[in-house]
Amino acid sequence: MFCNQCEQTSNGTGCMELGVCGKDPDMQSLQETLLYGVKGMAAYANHARRLGQTDDEVNAFIEEALFATMTNVNFDLESLLELVLECGKYNLRVMEMLDRGHSERFGTPEPTEVYEGTKAGPGILVTGHDLLDLADLLEQSKDAGVNVYTHGEMLPGHSYPGLKKYPHLAGHYGTAWQNQHLEFTTFTGPIVATTNCVLIPWDTYKDRLFTTRITAVPGGKRLKTNDFSEVIALAKECPALPEEHKRTSTIGFHHSVITGLADKIVEAVQSGQVKHFYLVGGCDGAELGRNYFTKVAQQAPESSIILTLGCGKYRIRDYDYGTVAGLPRLLDMGQCNDAYGAIQVALALAKAFDCGVNDLPLSLVISWFEQKAVAVLLTLLYLGVKGIRLGPNPPAFLTPNVFKILQEKFDLKLTEAEPPQELLQLA
Repeated sequence: MFCNQCEQTSNGTGCMELGVCGKDPDMQSLQETLLYGVKGMAAYANHARRLGQTDDEVNAFIEEALFATMTNVNFDLESLLELVLECGKYNLRVMEMLDRGHSERFGTPEPTEVYEGTKAGPGILVTGHDLLDLADLLEQSKDAGVNVYTHGEMLPGHSYPGLKKYPHLAGHYGTAWQNQHLEFTTFTGPIVATTNCVLIPWDTYKDRLFTTRITAVPGGKRLKTNDFSEVIALAKECPALPEEHKRTSTIGFHHSVITGLADKIVEAVQSGQVKHFYLVGGCDGAELGRNYFTKVAQQAPESSIILTLGCGKYRIRDYDYGTVAGLPRLLDMGQCNDAYGAIQVALALAKAFDCGVNDLPLSLVISWFEQKAVAVLLTLLYLGVKGIRLGPNPPAFLTPNVFKILQEKFDLKLTEAEPPQELLQLA
């Protein structure tokens, strides 16, 4: 843990306990929470800016929040907690900008069947989050005789009319970011990594790995502009991919799609066909304990609907959940960048049922890994959402006392070794 007060690094217990300086470890904890939240929000804001969406108030808050983490500027726990929650407020605005930017540029997502696997011929694999990069690559390669495939968080690209109009957007290949080493090795064509969640490449594919702008790894080729001609040329030189169809899946349950079904959902709840909703997803990782989210989804009662988004969905999507009340039980809402949509669905359901979000038959079971997940959590807390189950481990930057404050204020829970029966019997 690095102390902004004395500018020294401790062994993780907080320098106050080490007697180095008078910095309260709880203050340090909240400063780090604010810092990680701002970093996550800035990542979303960067995506939104590339789509033409900016907000001066958001930029001003980022400056103010960073100033609040400076040496000798804030020693008050209560005011810093207010800033942490305010970060959630502005992150909500940023996610709304990103949602609007995507829809204005590529059209509103719609339910879409996606071919998963590869088709015979040369191909390019795109991973990360940046749909603008995917759009530019598709436009530049439309007459090149090369197929383009999505990986990881790029899967939702298939649901946007402005992207799926390209016939050479051939399908989806692979799973979540932590499986890149093996999946990129077996993909024979070039790979384009557009944002965070890229791993330092193995020698088996590093000469085929391209990154865009600030994304960079040793051994890869960084593209400073969106000229993908070198990628397209390499695809033609690499060994062709085989014809291998693994499955067909349905994605594209944008918040506009789900809220458009509000009347049908309300009727299904009132008739007893649907008794509970689960939001199971978030940012995935490789640590032990993440099978918890798989268990929750697969053991959820058949009278429930499961919403998912982020790369955490790869923990739960390879399973046949069937249907309920004429609706798919598993509704894939998109990227972690689409977390705004899940919030809008919750707010729309609360309005339809004339109740508060915390009164809905809804359980949030969220996996977290990095800074964007912190920003989303702060948004949920800012909105007063209670009873969130977060895991598989508590954020290391939260001291026991700060975590206790969040538990008392928001009923924040950690995931357990096994899903509790009270969670699985809610329907």
